[in-house]
Amino acid sequence: MIFSWFCFCRVSLQVAGAVLAFVGVNAIRSYNNFHDFLENRYVLIPAVIIICVALVMFFLGLLGCCSTLRESTVGLNLFLIVILVLFAAEVTALAFCFIYQGKINGELQSTMSDVFMKYDGQNPDSGAVDILQEALQCCGVYNQTSWVSTPWFSGHNQTVPLSCCRNQTDHQCTGRLEQPELIYTEGCLGKLNLLLQNVLSYTMLVILGFAIVKFFGMLSVCVITCKGTKRSGYHPIYA
Repeated sequence: MIFSWFCFCRVSLQVAGAVLAFVGVNAIRSYNNFHDFLENRYVLIPAVIIICVALVMFFLGLLGCCSTLRESTVGLNLFLIVILVLFAAEVTALAFCFIYQGKINGELQSTMSDVFMKYDGQNPDSGAVDILQEALQCCGVYNQTSWVSTPWFSGHNQTVPLSCCRNQTDHQCTGRLEQPELIYTEGCLGKLNLLLQNVLSYTMLVILGFAIVKFFGMLSVCVITCKGTKRSGYHPIYA
């Protein structure tokens, strides 16, 4: 019974580790795609934590099953301690996600405005803006009229960059605001904020789910360990 439970636990931990690793990598990828608009890198902290947790979980399953095979109380206690540490790490990552979720919009407002003001069509900031507008199908910080206050707009015949065009192969789109049907009209701030909020919400949901599973897993290990040591006439072999 115990052996079967731990073998199931081993497989479950490895699958959970793979899911957590995927979530962590996805969060890092989202940051890398738009890092020009994010000043602080603390958004990466929960992603790094859960990736480390995922790696440990692969070895944790093997440790738990081997401890059962050897009937090692010390091994089971170590297994319990490692689960407790992983549980604490996931709770920490969850707290970081919650804190950063409330700071995204304010940070994006200040950083994005500065990046858009530096747009000249050639520097690295310009490339980041073009990628952002094409990927999210947006134009300007708040909407297409946000470009009016930028040096680019006044210096290029009062036009917005062509990355605002819905169809860049359409030569009718010249970037003029008088062509709202040819350019994107939604702002990039709202779209990027929503994207990052969704990534963090998804990350928090996954972390919370596995943290709850680990909590009940710790209780199960405690019960199994106590039952094993209370068997009449049974003396566990200590590793």
